Amino acid sequence: MSEEIQISTILEAILFSAGRSMSVDELMTQTGKTRSEISGALENLKSTIRRRKDSALQLTEVSGRWIFEVRPTLSDHLPENLRPDVPQRLLPAAALIAYHQPMRQAQLVDMLGQRAYDHVRELASLGFIDRRRDGLSRRLTTTRRFAEYFGCPEVEYRAVRQWFRAEASKAGLTSAELAATLSDEQMTIEEFSEQPSEQALALEAVHSEE
Repeated sequence: MSEEIQISTILEAILFSAGRSMSVDELMTQTGKTRSEISGALENLKSTIRRRKDSALQLTEVSGRWIFEVRPTLSDHLPENLRPDVPQRLLPAAALIAYHQPMRQAQLVDMLGQRAYDHVRELASLGFIDRRRDGLSRRLTTTRRFAEYFGCPEVEYRAVRQWFRAEASKAGLTSAELAATLSDEQMTIEEFSEQPSEQALALEAVHSEE
């Protein structure tokens, strides 16, 4: 058995036991291996799992982090209590992020107000969005879990964006109008602006450590 296969086996055990996504840096710390060794072993493991017949799992990279997930074709067969439940109040934020991604958090604040911060934190904790630091703001994108939950045929965020825009276009809705139809309450959602307002940027500075 080769050294690479041995590393792959160790990584499989670590990721499966962790039950969460892990970065290459974390895996390097856990194994004491170099970045190139970990990266090569992950790709090898991904290919190995893909070739396994009737495997329920797949190894996925989401925004630079690796995780074991149930194959999308099996999602409909899972018991309801094992599927993540997204509160309806989070759906407007989820739709806006999907439509405009990669979206600056300040832009979402302009559209939803300060409630955007709580909604982003909750969506991230559910594993539906990735939020990466981008200066004083954060860059928001959807994850594979998001695509699977909402029935999007693609998982890469640009493809998800295209799909969401096409669905909104069929209904003749702007992103703000689409988000409003998903809300569980009467709410005013501002239209999207490429340039965040000074007020939103000031709020981002206050929330920069979150």
